[in-house]
Amino acid sequence: VDGRVCGKTFAVATKSTIRQRLTHKNKVVFSALVNKVPIRRIAEFVGISGQTVYDKIDFLHRQCMAFSSSREVLIREKAFERLYLSVDRQEYLTNWVRRADKRNTVVAAVTTADNSSGYVFASHLNFDPSLDPAAIEADAIQAGDDLLQFPYRKYARLWMEADYIAAMATTARSRSSGSLEKDIESTYASSEQRQDVESPDQPELSEKLPEREMQVHAEYTLYAHFMYLHHLFGNVGKIRFFLDQDSGIRAACLAAFQDEIRSRTADAFYVRISKAMTVDEKRRLKQQSDKAVAKTMAENPGIDWHQATLVLMRQRIEAAQSIGKWKDRWVIHPISTMIEPEKALCHLTDYGDYAPDHAAALYNKASLRGVDSFFNRVRRRVAMLERGIKSQSNAGPVWYGYAPYNPAQVQKLLDIFRTVHNYVLLSSKDKKSPAMRLGLAKGTVSFEDIIYFKHNGLV
Repeated sequence: VDGRVCGKTFAVATKSTIRQRLTHKNKVVFSALVNKVPIRRIAEFVGISGQTVYDKIDFLHRQCMAFSSSREVLIREKAFERLYLSVDRQEYLTNWVRRADKRNTVVAAVTTADNSSGYVFASHLNFDPSLDPAAIEADAIQAGDDLLQFPYRKYARLWMEADYIAAMATTARSRSSGSLEKDIESTYASSEQRQDVESPDQPELSEKLPEREMQVHAEYTLYAHFMYLHHLFGNVGKIRFFLDQDSGIRAACLAAFQDEIRSRTADAFYVRISKAMTVDEKRRLKQQSDKAVAKTMAENPGIDWHQATLVLMRQRIEAAQSIGKWKDRWVIHPISTMIEPEKALCHLTDYGDYAPDHAAALYNKASLRGVDSFFNRVRRRVAMLERGIKSQSNAGPVWYGYAPYNPAQVQKLLDIFRTVHNYVLLSSKDKKSPAMRLGLAKGTVSFEDIIYFKHNGLV
């Protein structure tokens, strides 16, 4: 290309693998990464060094981001009539790098998935890999950040060491009680104790900030996530958000989509699900709900299963109870499934302007199945992301042999797997990928399609 200004020339890559010597091993590494093969086993099996595996992760990450971006730019052009979106956060831990300090670093990714197609639109981590903690801490002191309230600081979005230590003394994660209603009350109570009710970060004594790069306050990531979604969904008729019970998620969603909510083209619901039930308990609840639906059908001749469900839902809406400081009205879903055996719902944007049947239909749609399915797939198929946050029975420092040492790897692997989940993996039921169901792919996409995808600029 002729450089008109500097008088020099440069070359634009025509092949994605132009600088690689072991291009024939890309597919093997790619496939292994999303089939739960640990890094060391990949290096051993493929016959390359561990560093080469990480280099290939960087390459695959660039290719996945470029491929997904080339398709997702079409979302703004497509006329979607409705989208039913589930949103939640998943925490990931990284191992310590020094024996003298055996605390884990815990980061969280906020993710939005389409319940109908399974397509995951975004998964953003509260982490910035471009910053040097020592340099930022020194500049923050120079700028007088430590003397200012958070909103007025130069580096308000970033966690500083002193603030992180102070937060440990005032917060504690709520643990499951085994009762859905008590868990909802506990979550409200926990959020009230925070200095900022919209900040879901709750660092514990067994955790620390990253040794390299910097962790971002969760609320900043949440607002950025929903602002990105708002940009992405400019051509969608109606959007229904189904949110995990998280005050930070709620605030970010309502702020980003406030105009759509006012115009009644967007709604938001809290969804809370019991996750501590045994298989037998789930089966018992499912049998009970099946009997209730069958009884309703018998009492109302001519209605089908779906219509009977809506009859029961209207009854549950009328029996809604207020929970928490803000008196949010919660409805217990009448239908139990093995995936969501006991589910409570709260209509956060209820203006009282929906007819009973319309409201019942919306409540019936409320589910976290899209995002939960993605999280489960991540844990099952990516070795470094297998384990989520520590359990109640294991509340201290945790060493997990396959976990990464650098949180930057978490975001790369999430981006890589999101692309594979959306475009490559096919359902055993309809033989389609989420992208095919959403209309972003006409057929199957292979690993090679992503590896050799050509995009503008140097690779």
